[in-house]
Amino acid sequence: MKRSISQILGRTGIRIPLILWSIAVLYPIFWMFVGSLKSNAEIYRNPWGFPETLNWQNYVQAWSNYNIDTSVFNSLIVTLVGTMLTLVLAIPTSYAIERLQFRGNRFLFTLYVSAMMIPMVLGWIPLFFLLMDLNLLDNIFGLAIVYAVSQLPFTIFVLTSFIGTIPRSLEESAAIDGMSPYGVLWKIITPLSMSGIITVTIMNAIQFWNEYFMALIFLQNKDNYTLALAIDFISSEAQYTNAWGTLFASLVIAIIPVIILYAIFQQRIAKGMTEGAIKG
Repeated sequence: MKRSISQILGRTGIRIPLILWSIAVLYPIFWMFVGSLKSNAEIYRNPWGFPETLNWQNYVQAWSNYNIDTSVFNSLIVTLVGTMLTLVLAIPTSYAIERLQFRGNRFLFTLYVSAMMIPMVLGWIPLFFLLMDLNLLDNIFGLAIVYAVSQLPFTIFVLTSFIGTIPRSLEESAAIDGMSPYGVLWKIITPLSMSGIITVTIMNAIQFWNEYFMALIFLQNKDNYTLALAIDFISSEAQYTNAWGTLFASLVIAIIPVIILYAIFQQRIAKGMTEGAIKG
């Protein structure tokens, strides 16, 4: 009896902080969604209450008047291109570092890991002039390249831990059957590392979708703005036009894809990170 009571108290002591933390995280999101359905008068009159009528006009104004539709498209392009480019560069590099024996492969891996500790802010000014020389400044594809390079060390670090646990006998058997090294990489190593690939893909995609500072530095034309920059513009405008409902609506538009993506793949993300930690 005493043991069961102590177990209940122990579980309660763990659950109460988690419940409180969940409320602290979810309530601002809920309040933002409720605010996106209010008129400006309702927001000022009763900021914490429910809307009297559902005002979907805020979403229409955000989508059309503030060009959120263009910004969503730009963010989608940057996220897709950046994510795919990261994988195209990281998968062969991870395989070469982990499997191929050449002078300096451990040093190269250490160099990539060390790059994870260098703040990206230190490279913003050189990158600005480099993109300007390459005529990629104020270009969403240039921004996608910067994103891909910035996440390359992290992606390689994760993928090498997965590739390192794949039995070498599978590669040797494929080589005996006449498969080329490229065939081994793309037909054997890549499918067996799919948990790690999915994990880094989703984490990189969320990072690229939400990124703000590099987009602010490398993009100048409003037609090239990503979603984060468009929301920042609406936020500055809301101070003078009282478009708070429109601001809330744009924030909801920004977070819905992230929530859906994470909800669909949360088990794969948790599984991939757990396997990566064990395999590493």
